[in-house]
Amino acid sequence: MIDYQSKAEVRVLPDARAIANRCAQKFVQIAAAAVKEKGSFDVALAGGSTPKLLYSLLVDDPALGPLVPWDHMHLFFGDERHVKPDHADSNFRMATESLISKSPLQPEQITRIKGEYPVAEDAAKEYDQYLRTYYNLADGQFPRFDLVLLGMGNEGHTLSIFPGTKALRETRRIAVHNWVGKVLMDRITLTAPAVNNAANIIFMVTGADKAAALTAVLERFYEPDQLPAQLIQPVKGTLLWLVDTAAGSMLTRAIRE
Repeated sequence: MIDYQSKAEVRVLPDARAIANRCAQKFVQIAAAAVKEKGSFDVALAGGSTPKLLYSLLVDDPALGPLVPWDHMHLFFGDERHVKPDHADSNFRMATESLISKSPLQPEQITRIKGEYPVAEDAAKEYDQYLRTYYNLADGQFPRFDLVLLGMGNEGHTLSIFPGTKALRETRRIAVHNWVGKVLMDRITLTAPAVNNAANIIFMVTGADKAAALTAVLERFYEPDQLPAQLIQPVKGTLLWLVDTAAGSMLTRAIRE
């Protein structure tokens, strides 16, 4: 059995809106602390419906918006599909429509993954190299994001790290391309070691279809080949799971609010 109690905080909230609200509060707290400490705030965004609610809150909520240090932020992405940036499945498009286009962020504050490249590996290499340059990293070192936002699939995948895929075993690169047979598509994704070097990691998980996988990830045997989300264990940072009542219905050790 595995014990996440000493490594992660797991909170069960009523619904996706409550998760977005709580995550927004954490977002502005982490951002403020990062700017106070080093003058900047670097966040890797996630795709999905619940993060979309979060992004809309950050720009639309009159109480939250002024608390976001827009001038000191840099946006990155945890993963991307092998599609053009205006494609319906693009994480960048979702973030643009719900957050970027409504914010005062400037183009130089946003680093996207070039999913439109014909060869996905080229996009992965470019993203990897950009992060190495941005953070002035030596080979084998990993970036220190202030915050990484994550979701989880109903089979336990996170980012674009799916069960049985080669990205599971990556230990040195920051970003890789990953062929995912389940969806018959290449993806470009941050690796688990890169995410695990972050200062703060927040999972947002909703839906009854996630309940069995979530319980397996958090409270069953450690089998990351089958449950890739188990790979996310920060080296020196915080790990928070925000899950709704439906997704958390089978958990026995979560904090229910």
